[in-house]
Amino acid sequence: MRDAGPSRTAILVAIARAVHQTVDHPPIFSDPLASHILGPKARAAMAAGRGSRGAFASILRTVLAVRARVAEDTLTEAVAAGVRQYVVLGAGLDTFALRNADPSLHVFEVDHPNTQAWKRHRIEEEGLAVPATLRFVPVDFTKDDLDSELRRAGLRPDQDTFFSWLGVAMYLTPDAIRATLRTVAAWGGTNGGVVFDFIAPPPRSQVIMRLILWWRGRRVARIGEPFSAPLAPADAERWLHEAGFKQVTILSPQELTERYLRGRRLRMSPLSYVAVARGGATPPR
Repeated sequence: MRDAGPSRTAILVAIARAVHQTVDHPPIFSDPLASHILGPKARAAMAAGRGSRGAFASILRTVLAVRARVAEDTLTEAVAAGVRQYVVLGAGLDTFALRNADPSLHVFEVDHPNTQAWKRHRIEEEGLAVPATLRFVPVDFTKDDLDSELRRAGLRPDQDTFFSWLGVAMYLTPDAIRATLRTVAAWGGTNGGVVFDFIAPPPRSQVIMRLILWWRGRRVARIGEPFSAPLAPADAERWLHEAGFKQVTILSPQELTERYLRGRRLRMSPLSYVAVARGGATPPR
């Protein structure tokens, strides 16, 4: 994380999401505000073709669109079951809270104070309405306690809560991931839960995939946001159960392809997984 300004990876993700709206037809994931939240420099980069050229850019857009689609599809199911609190961990430039048309669903955006301050400035500059259902929760995960900050922001302990946690786990240590999952499970309740994505380790035989992961790791390390070690799907499933979730599904690239990419020319990364967990503990009182 930079000392000032937004996360660089948050900007890159937002550009890819915006490009997806205009390049991949029909979009897997619809976000009419994706380009509005970018800011003029990022929009210029998008107009110059950043995020739209080459096979790697296409795969990245697909991964980002699919994981967002899983999160919002699962949120819809949770809301239908009675959930009225949604926490977006590592919100970056996600726009769901601005698109939320349900006045009964309260959205809590959790992110580093630098990225969040920049995003709020962008929202103001673009003249976008901030709904009364949105709460910004600035959290420095290296210093602040997530549970305490959620309580301070007004998250109600007597209600089930759904969490999305996208694009974050690959930068964290195993201990940090497990601690976050325990907090999320404690707030989830019967009908809440979490969706998070992670990068799995490539098999030793897949030399090309190992080189691609190494290359991507070097790129993000250069901007000060290095990857942590890949997460094995079996470990992700075990950690979710240990955290207290009763229903755990690990969606593989093949399953995500069958669900969202059938009949399309788009491709998932063979290392990108999405975990869906429901039925946590009784929310803390």
